[in-house]
Amino acid sequence: MTNPSSTLRHVVLFAFKDEASAEQVQSIVDGFKALPSAVPGITAYEWGTNVSPEGLNDGFTHCFTLTFANAEDRDAYLGHPEHQRFVGTLGAVLARSLVLDYWAK
Repeated sequence: MTNPSSTLRHVVLFAFKDEASAEQVQSIVDGFKALPSAVPGITAYEWGTNVSPEGLNDGFTHCFTLTFANAEDRDAYLGHPEHQRFVGTLGAVLARSLVLDYWAK
């Protein structure tokens, strides 16, 4: 589905296992950071760590946001071999993830 008045955001939150080392977490961050240059259709990328003083993050510490011009590009990203390879690296260190897509208004 394409929304001509907006762009599609793909938001990914990660909660890492307690035993995940700083090096392992950084490896995941670096792996995610490499996706925009490896997968066509990503028009913007940003990430950061939780700095909210509210304490409502429920263990999620890292947020990654990808922007797509349309749902077709997002769908191609999801099935892209580089994305699938990256997903395969998460099991050893990731406790939970949360993914939300929305049309920016």
